[in-house]
Amino acid sequence: QVQLVESGGGLVQAGGSLRLSCAVSGSIFSRNVLGWYRQAPGKQRESVAGITSGGSANYADVVKGRFTISRDNAKKTVYLQMNSLKPEDTGVYYCCADWVDETGAYWAYWGQGTQVTVSS
Repeated sequence: QVQLVESGGGLVQAGGSLRLSCAVSGSIFSRNVLGWYRQAPGKQRESVAGITSGGSANYADVVKGRFTISRDNAKKTVYLQMNSLKPEDTGVYYCCADWVDETGAYWAYWGQGTQVTVSS
């Protein structure tokens, strides 16, 4: 059973920083992507950043230069360092682990989400 547990959300003033963590338990495929998504009230869930098991990262344009994703494969944990936060970064942040296994089957697991609120 794969489980993802996020932590580190909270309330911060605009311009401040937060660091999110997501711990993955259970067996996951060796080649995987760990990512962060967010959902603001009344909006669809959107991708924020992702990082492959090899360390290649990608970011949504709106967070480039402000957010940094990293992972510790030994600890099976992914992090999202968020700097220069803006009110529009407010939302529930979800962690996701996904991969395509050797049979071609696609797997995706999600955490329960952590609230990030940025006040102006």
